[in-house]
Amino acid sequence: MNFTFHNPTKVYFGRGKIGFLNDEIKKGTKVLLTYGSLSIKKNGLYDEVRAILEKLDCEIHELSGIEPNPKLSSVRNGIKICRDKNVEFILAVGGGSVIDASKAISIGAKSDTDVWNLIIKKEFPVDRIPLGSILTLSATGTEMNPNSVITNDENNQKVGFAHRPFTFPVFSILDPTYTISVPRNQTINGIVDTISHLLEQYFNAEENAELVDRFCESSISYMMEIAPKLLDNLDDYKLREAMMYTSFVGLNGTLSVAGGDWATHEIEHSISGIFDIPHGVGLAIITPNWMKYVATKKPDKIIKLGKKLFNLDQDELTDIEFCHMVANKFKEFFKSIGVQTSLKECGITEDSLEILVENTFPINDKIGEYVELVRDDVREILKSSM
Repeated sequence: MNFTFHNPTKVYFGRGKIGFLNDEIKKGTKVLLTYGSLSIKKNGLYDEVRAILEKLDCEIHELSGIEPNPKLSSVRNGIKICRDKNVEFILAVGGGSVIDASKAISIGAKSDTDVWNLIIKKEFPVDRIPLGSILTLSATGTEMNPNSVITNDENNQKVGFAHRPFTFPVFSILDPTYTISVPRNQTINGIVDTISHLLEQYFNAEENAELVDRFCESSISYMMEIAPKLLDNLDDYKLREAMMYTSFVGLNGTLSVAGGDWATHEIEHSISGIFDIPHGVGLAIITPNWMKYVATKKPDKIIKLGKKLFNLDQDELTDIEFCHMVANKFKEFFKSIGVQTSLKECGITEDSLEILVENTFPINDKIGEYVELVRDDVREILKSSM
């Protein structure tokens, strides 16, 4: 494997780490405070952050209401505030959606082009407004990586992008306390998202990535072990801490040095871009069906995963039969924690099949690394997911 690894984000992990805001934000800074729902006001985090910024004599501006699948329109609103108020620092307080939107705002506010051109990589940033984050939902790992996903609410295209080093947060504060109030359904989606990120990196095309594979296998196993315990004890600090650590380690670049497939995410982006379903739900639906489909082309790693993760014995099963058993194990797990495993359960029918296929390819004509997929492949995966 040949790679260059650099992660400049400073992470403050643990109880009470919000105090380090005093070290990271200079007195008198013009700050844009971004957040989503009113949950941070209910749990007191909003007041806590405002008090620290006010004590630092910061000029505070706000962008609230950032959506669970963050919209381009919200990003543009944030860019306008930054330009009108000469914002010097962006502080994102929330989950992955808030941080993702804030990343796009940070580069868009310092560019002469429309931010969508940066998102689809038609043009590239040359500067940014520095960004920090306070995480309130464990899932995406965006708090320690350069990745962002934005939905264009004009054409329903949901596109993931990264612009190193501009879209790395300068710092992120990860206090599990702020995730204790996350409701059950959002916790479930975060569990699925974390597992999906690990699977995407597990299905890399490298021939000499055994240690990465083992990290992924053990992390997936750990998440599947603690998930039911956490869902039975949503206010358990230690379990929230374990999930928070696993989700940010799962996508901070350490495991992606060997590459990754990401086709499942691309297909899911099409679904949630059009129908606005939770990202975790879409991933739970697509993942087992992606496995079954690619098993006909390249079963090796699915077989390996089944033996290592579930301790399954192939016996006299064919490779395809064994891979289907592995895929069904994941489907059973997703069902067991209470997430939908078919598009029909979300009200999505085959009438939408062609638009979903086309929307999977907003930029390129192929997706996937472990197995490359084109439109006909995606159509079959979506059909089996209905």
